[in-house]
Amino acid sequence: MTTAKISFREISKTYPLKDTVFTALDRVSLDIADEEFVTVVGPSGCGKSTLMSMAAGLVEPTGGEVLVDGAPVTGPGPDRGVIFQQYALFPWLTVRKNVEFGLRLAGLAPEERRARAERAIELVGLADFADALPKMLSGGMKQRCAIARAYAVNPRVLLMDEPFGALDALTRVQLQDQLLHTWSQERRTVMFITHDVDEAVYLARRVVVMAARPGRIHKIVDVDLPYPRTEEMRLSPEFSGIRAEVWHSVYHQAPAA
Repeated sequence: MTTAKISFREISKTYPLKDTVFTALDRVSLDIADEEFVTVVGPSGCGKSTLMSMAAGLVEPTGGEVLVDGAPVTGPGPDRGVIFQQYALFPWLTVRKNVEFGLRLAGLAPEERRARAERAIELVGLADFADALPKMLSGGMKQRCAIARAYAVNPRVLLMDEPFGALDALTRVQLQDQLLHTWSQERRTVMFITHDVDEAVYLARRVVVMAARPGRIHKIVDVDLPYPRTEEMRLSPEFSGIRAEVWHSVYHQAPAA
């Protein structure tokens, strides 16, 4: 494996309660390689989103450190694109203007903004809707717009927190394939949080299974399946075996010592 793009080193996060301290994360260590696609799955309350938010620079650890390209994360930065379950699009701006928004904040010239936005919109298959307002888009199209906005600023790392969680099953599968197609072209490093075991296995090279109370890494499962992933692969014995391993790791964990 190549040099780590993202490194979590002995990460802990605690929150004071009335009479005690709640430990959300307990000494979590994990390396994610450059251009690797890693999914993180686990029971509710295991700290998946907190861990991702630390990589984004939105939450500070109580102990340990997060590194990106060997440098400590001290806050948000353009090298990391963050995509949440909520689309957070500006309803009065078109798809193109939403995608250009971060580029305008970065001070890029109009011509450069337009070129980058159009490339990102093309990548996610929304070229025919570039001038549409969000109210004209389906839920899946809105999420593709959010992904395009993250891609447009050219981050080397994509941090995705259950981006397809609110979508229907068919749209979810379609966007999984769209995301993998885009990733195969761009080869960014992806950390993808999900509750869905099938999604976790289908997308990833490795699935990180977390345990709760305190949040910690329970198991890391290698997904020894080639890219591109296909619908036939979802039905294969190999996929079923990996899915069963992840499922058992998530839902049949022994309680913390």
